[in-house]
Amino acid sequence: MVYTNTPLDTSDIIIQLKNRGLMISDESFAADFLEHVSYFRFAAYLRPMEIDKAHNYKPGASFDNAVKLYRFDTELRHLIFFAIQRIEISLRAKIINKFAINHGAMWFLRPELTNDKHNFTDNLSTLERELKRSKEDFIKEHISKYGQDEYPPVWTLLELASFGCLTKLYFNFSDTKTKKAIARQYSVPQHEILESWMKALNALRNTCAHHGRVWNRTMPVMPQLPAKLANDWILTKPAPNKLCATLSCMVYWLDAIDYSNSFVSDFKALISRYPNVDTAAMGFPSGWENEPLWK
Repeated sequence: MVYTNTPLDTSDIIIQLKNRGLMISDESFAADFLEHVSYFRFAAYLRPMEIDKAHNYKPGASFDNAVKLYRFDTELRHLIFFAIQRIEISLRAKIINKFAINHGAMWFLRPELTNDKHNFTDNLSTLERELKRSKEDFIKEHISKYGQDEYPPVWTLLELASFGCLTKLYFNFSDTKTKKAIARQYSVPQHEILESWMKALNALRNTCAHHGRVWNRTMPVMPQLPAKLANDWILTKPAPNKLCATLSCMVYWLDAIDYSNSFVSDFKALISRYPNVDTAAMGFPSGWENEPLWK
């Protein structure tokens, strides 16, 4: 099939939207908005107001409501990204400290400590790429003192590792006793559960980092949702492929790091500022705000 749609300028897009039934109260504002946010990106926030596959709109659908949804999603991404940042920094410290104490400063160079030798090679290659392109002062200092061919110790090197790389290193590490010890420091009973949370949060983090839509996204990685956990948890399980599921794991993990964190109150405040947002589209069940985890 050959793609035949022709490009439209901003004024033509506005005419098309109005012809499909979308209310646009301020065309000058709409034109300016679409000059800074591409229509292709913005269309995802118009889609909940569509009535059919021809992209016609429901009665009362408005450009302003779609902008509010876009702004809500932007603020939500920022809130999530900051929370995941705290988790990533904590996880990095746990992996550095626990793995190094038990297996030395260079455990990442030992294939016998891994479950899969191919993944070991891939992970090491990733670390080597980050090392070669790093401009960090602490890497320059290491090279100046020890030479270009000597790897830095793990507590130095893993400061260059992404959340995705940390996840892969943890997953492929064969010492399950040490992995379980890390999981239990977060009040998670098994390392397999934490691994699933790491993968789900990494996918969500990458979506946030690339400014992707998160509020009603079908998540590509689904975390494990245990029936019970040691600390406050959810009583009603959400759909595992919706945002609520991943956020619930994130909140539990964040609470284990710092119970006084403000994510839940900040999230509820964000929801209250945008009352047009459908929390059910995010996977939140009725009464979610009264769940032990979300109180």
